[in-house]
Amino acid sequence: MKLIAALASALLLAASGPALADPIVVKFSHVVAEATPKGQGALKFKEVAEKLLPGKVQVQVFPSSQLFGDAKEMEALLLGDVQIIAPSLSKFSRYTKKLQLFDLPFLFDDIAAVDRFQSGPQGKALLDSMQSKGIKGLGYWHNGMKQLSSDKDKLVRPEDVKGLKFRIQQSDVLEAQFRALGANPQKMAFSEVYQALQTGVVDGQENTWSNIYSQKFFEVQKTIAETNHGVIDYMVITNAGWWNKLPADVRDGLSKAMAEATAHANKLAQELNERDMKRIAEAGKAKIQKLSKDDVAAWRKAMHPVWKKFEGDIGADLIQAAQKSNK
Repeated sequence: MKLIAALASALLLAASGPALADPIVVKFSHVVAEATPKGQGALKFKEVAEKLLPGKVQVQVFPSSQLFGDAKEMEALLLGDVQIIAPSLSKFSRYTKKLQLFDLPFLFDDIAAVDRFQSGPQGKALLDSMQSKGIKGLGYWHNGMKQLSSDKDKLVRPEDVKGLKFRIQQSDVLEAQFRALGANPQKMAFSEVYQALQTGVVDGQENTWSNIYSQKFFEVQKTIAETNHGVIDYMVITNAGWWNKLPADVRDGLSKAMAEATAHANKLAQELNERDMKRIAEAGKAKIQKLSKDDVAAWRKAMHPVWKKFEGDIGADLIQAAQKSNK
């Protein structure tokens, strides 16, 4: 009788299995606070994904390095310990050199040009450029365009930075950028930049308006040039093997949720940068200098050797497509 009861119970469970199937858990880990555009984008993704796929997916968001920090999140994704992360584009050079495109100085006129390129065929193709390494790109999220600052009075032409020390992120392109200008690049952790500027260890730095404001860099710099000379962006990525095994309807729903989250995060990033630029101007501590078209042309000319140096790794076709996105 016990055997019959057990078989009946097993058959009942099997019959009801699909209806009782657990939702697919999607862990989204990132390293910044929830109040940031990236943090808000992750929450928007959760909201929309669970609305589009009720009972089929459960998105768990882990902000502020709760699960994994910068150094470990990529490994965790490839091991399947998390399903989605959003590292900065500078973190991908070991997987593909093509994304160095976004570090090339004075390539894009503004964030609208970046958007046009990223939503075009070449930009979308870059999302799939690391599939062989197990990485699938789902979208680009903005931090913003970079501005250049220094502790000198003038910062409008390439010769104004000659001999100065600038903090940079870990990037071969950014190192070449400042060397081409006769300046001295110093690789340094983000957390160390304020003190380095304050004490004169470095003369200047490059960053978005929101970072310059939130980190108070404007308090220890004389001049900020509105150069828009580069972009700091993230690529939202997933484990390619995991993604390709998802049911088609789930993949479709998550893709739609990501598109909505991307628009939301990028709108917030733009608003934040505009607001913080205004706040820096109102504070009156650092002078904001505007560049004329002739000034930008001079910078662009000075940066052409850097474009040439990395053209082989990135691809001349990609550089040309990026240039065409400028209007």
